[in-house]
Amino acid sequence: MTDAVRSRPRAASKAGNAMPPAVAAAAAFLAVICLVALFGPALAPHDYEETNLLYRLKPPFWSPLAVEGHWLGTDKLGRDLLSRLLLAIQVSIALAVLGTLIGAVLGTFLGVLAAHRGGLVDEIVMTLVDWQAAMPFLIIALAVLAFFGNNFYLFLTLMGLFGWETYARLTRGLVLAAREQGYAVAVRALGARPGRLYLGHILPNVIGPLIVQLTLNFPQTILLETSLSFLGLGIQPPLASLGQMLGDGRDYLLNAWYLAVIPGAVIFLTTLSMCLFGDWIRARLDPTQR
Repeated sequence: MTDAVRSRPRAASKAGNAMPPAVAAAAAFLAVICLVALFGPALAPHDYEETNLLYRLKPPFWSPLAVEGHWLGTDKLGRDLLSRLLLAIQVSIALAVLGTLIGAVLGTFLGVLAAHRGGLVDEIVMTLVDWQAAMPFLIIALAVLAFFGNNFYLFLTLMGLFGWETYARLTRGLVLAAREQGYAVAVRALGARPGRLYLGHILPNVIGPLIVQLTLNFPQTILLETSLSFLGLGIQPPLASLGQMLGDGRDYLLNAWYLAVIPGAVIFLTTLSMCLFGDWIRARLDPTQR
């Protein structure tokens, strides 16, 4: 009887640690997206730039009018939609990953700097944080791209500047709290330099919330990229992105709806899966919800 009673908390703990079916499906979909992002163009059945006007606007495989070899149909220039979709996923995911990482590194560095230096440096950093949080970033991005012109590296820089203020504010608060913990006080008493203190001791202990914020910021970066590309200010031909494909397909919703619906569905499922997975990670790393 005693053994049975003791086994109940363990069984409940294992059940609580199990991944819910929705999160498992989201993780599986993200795994597929990652594989496509890594090897997508190598799996493409056709060259994404190959045009054939005789096969323009052909429907996907389930239609009796489909063309053999073009599983998802063709676009207005007769290009294979599946091949372009694989390239678009790779481009959009690469931009979102790089942009998210740039924003995370920049925001974390400024947050640590503000917490360490304090005083005027802290005020300057937090003023920049408040300014960025108060300005609609999409309007800023539109103005910058309209003024300086479309450039891939400028576009990537804008992706990297998106959301850095969230990391800076979060990191500053976490570092200020961690500096008063016993282990940090002991390390400072031993004469450790700031670099060793923050990189070797404080940041490893506050990395959990930053990882959660990264997973939550990633879908927003994808939506920013797709929004700008949809408006024609993002990725330009001959490259393809999910937002660009969605924008190209909006003029054919009546007679070739799949041109917009398929990339739109990929955008929706990717952002939804990342949100579900990020929320599950947040719950797993939150000790109050264990």
